[in-house]
Amino acid sequence: MLEIVVHEIKGYCPVYKVGDKIVIDDPEIVLEKTDALCTHALSTLLHYALILEHDWCPVKLGLTTAEDEEHAYMQCVDPGKPYTEGGTVIFKCHKTTRLHERDTD
Repeated sequence: MLEIVVHEIKGYCPVYKVGDKIVIDDPEIVLEKTDALCTHALSTLLHYALILEHDWCPVKLGLTTAEDEEHAYMQCVDPGKPYTEGGTVIFKCHKTTRLHERDTD
């Protein structure tokens, strides 16, 4: 299972705020534990979600450094000012225990 947290926002994002979460339990986006979803971000996040859930390798994928191998960093495709009215959201992802292996709320 992956927990993806909004780590930083450069510019303005109408969907996310810092600290928002997206939880993916392959193949499901766990809506009850997900704060918001944005189509600009999903294309990038889903591209890596399957790979990271089955083979946690963010250093090999170029999504982090060796000093922070517990996290993968990704960003949405909105470039922000001066190109759009939006902004770029940086996501910090880590692998967690699967839902069926822990208590759920």
